[in-house]
Amino acid sequence: MEISERIKFMRIFKGWSQDEMAAKLHMAVSGYAKIERGETDIPFSRLKQIANTFQMELSHLIGLNEKNIFNVTGTCNNTHDNSSAINIYPCEAAKLQHENEKLQIIIEQKDKEMALLQQQIIDLREVISLLRKEE
Repeated sequence: MEISERIKFMRIFKGWSQDEMAAKLHMAVSGYAKIERGETDIPFSRLKQIANTFQMELSHLIGLNEKNIFNVTGTCNNTHDNSSAINIYPCEAAKLQHENEKLQIIIEQKDKEMALLQQQIIDLREVISLLRKEE
């Protein structure tokens, strides 16, 4: 995973928009978007600022890769540890679980709505067919 992808991943993980992240870094949204798209080299000082914004060690941000794991550990005080994994604290894990459940409910509702609309299409086609036969 490229550094730009890691930064985007962490921003989304934190639930921040690009606008919010750009504001936290005191930069234009277009400039921050270029960082996420990998269209610009990121100065070391900016990398440190980004890591600080995510409340993580720079080495963790740079060292993230597919072999790292997520640990659900600790308390909600957002302290750092020196492991190479990202810590998801229990309160954050609960928030993510809640958000996941909300999204599952939304998906179920959309599926039901889609089935209803498909049935309405079938019914309307039958009505059209009957009307054509009456002509």
